Amino acid sequence: QVQLVESGGGLVQPGGPLRLSCAASESTTVINVMGWYRQAPGKQRELVAGMTRAGSTNYADSVRGRFSISRDDAKNTASLQMNSLKPEDTAVYYCYADPILRGRVWGQGTQVTVSS
Repeated sequence: QVQLVESGGGLVQPGGPLRLSCAASESTTVINVMGWYRQAPGKQRELVAGMTRAGSTNYADSVRGRFSISRDDAKNTASLQMNSLKPEDTAVYYCYADPILRGRVWGQGTQVTVSS
C-alpha cells in the first residue's frame, strides 16, 4: 500500500507563504489523483486542491488564486504552495492519493497555523 508523508507545516503570520510537501512511498505514476484536504477544529474535512496525472487541477473556492498544487512524478512528490495565508486557513492539512485500481490513502496530517 502506498504510504504518504507530509512535511512543511508550521506557524506563519497572516499574509505569509508556506509550502507543504507530500512524499509517496512508491511511484506516483501509478497514482491517478494526489491532493490535499484540511480540517479545522469543529469543522468537517474539506477538499483544498487536487491534481491528476494529466495535470488537471481543482481548488476550493476559498483558496483559488492563493494556493497552487503541483506534483513531480520523477520525485514521487506533490506540493501545495500556499500564499496570502489567512487565519481561516488554520487547520490540519492531509495529503491524499488515489492509486489506480486501489483505494484512497491518507497522510498523517500536518498542522498549519496562521496567526500573528
